[in-house]
Amino acid sequence: MELPRSDPEAAQNLLFRALRLRDSLRKAFAAIVRKDVIMRESADAINEILRITEGHDELVSDVNSWKLEFVAREGGLDWLLAAIARSAAEIIVEGAHARLRVCANARCGLFFSDDSRTHRRRWCSMAVCGNRHKVASFTRRHTA
Repeated sequence: MELPRSDPEAAQNLLFRALRLRDSLRKAFAAIVRKDVIMRESADAINEILRITEGHDELVSDVNSWKLEFVAREGGLDWLLAAIARSAAEIIVEGAHARLRVCANARCGLFFSDDSRTHRRRWCSMAVCGNRHKVASFTRRHTA
């Protein structure tokens, strides 16, 4: 797919829609984590993005095998937002059953899917937030 080299207006429009989607997802995911009701405004913003593109799965030859590839109806980057909105919509449909968590690092606030065996994961990333917590704990213990 060939994308236009520079179209500042289209890029600004896409950024605006991406930020609106991000804000709506944060509100919806926070409501899920709190086991609260998701506001209609959050769903409306997600549905707006879901309506952007339509497409279909298609079998595509890949040397000696086949792969299933999504083919968007229109070009541009809108389909990326639609893919994010689709995944988010699936999480929202799961509601309280979704394994959605918010990072235990108060300065982070990222949401993540807890697919750990014990379902007790605390950090969005052990390499970042989890490690910071461990280093801070170690420093507190050994400087006292």
